[in-house]
Amino acid sequence: MSTSTNQAAGWTASKRLDGKVAVVIGAGQSPGEGLGNGRAAAIRFAREGARVLAVNRSIESAEETAAMIRSEGGDAIAFKADIQKEADIVAAISEAHRHWGSLDVLHNNVGVSLGGGDADLMDITEEQFDNIYRSNLRGTAFTCKHALVIMRQQRSGAIVNVSSAAAVGLYPYAAYKATKAGVNALTEQLALQNAKFNIRVNAILPGLIDTPMAVETRSRRFSKSRDEINAERNAKVPLLRQGTGWDVANLALFLASDEASFITGECILVDGGRILNRT
Repeated sequence: MSTSTNQAAGWTASKRLDGKVAVVIGAGQSPGEGLGNGRAAAIRFAREGARVLAVNRSIESAEETAAMIRSEGGDAIAFKADIQKEADIVAAISEAHRHWGSLDVLHNNVGVSLGGGDADLMDITEEQFDNIYRSNLRGTAFTCKHALVIMRQQRSGAIVNVSSAAAVGLYPYAAYKATKAGVNALTEQLALQNAKFNIRVNAILPGLIDTPMAVETRSRRFSKSRDEINAERNAKVPLLRQGTGWDVANLALFLASDEASFITGECILVDGGRILNRT
């Protein structure tokens, strides 16, 4: 297999997370074609030597991810948790620490927009807004809270929050943009407060990524084929294509690894240059 093929498929030989324990929140994915960001990150971490707790609201989807990792010789456990319930978050973080004895990486891949009822502010309901807030911002905050208890005791750790380019660019729906902007602010605050504990906190801002959640949801919402949705999204990106789950996972791996040991409090775009168009 060529080097370029290895990179495209999420393979490297360096084992940058060898022996580390990673909790990936949102490690499953929605039904549909392609690979979700959370599943890609979980696989990428495991290929680099991490032991992975694959957490998802759907245990079946989490188990699919864990099984994919184990089929390649990696170490992974599936865990069912609803990010909107603090007790579930505590249980997930505790399970990783109980099973492997440490917690080195927390990857928060949680985000819901149209699938959670997002809309223009003049149209969104209280229930829809609260649902998106509880997943995107509150859920991320509380996973960080409980991971930090362990990481502070260890005096080490890396947290990678998945925000969105929508937080800093044009986006038509109110709750997703506001909550992802909140994730950016939270990331900066936690980075500053936890640097003295040798804990780094960064965020990834994906742009248009070809994932089942993004594309299939819009296909249903706007009654268009998957190919039509993809063509529209590709045309908006200066590189003339959407990103993939691997593009997000590759940055997540870097930020989780010791290669990024002097990087904290950063919110980094992975968007193919789309933010430059502001469209």
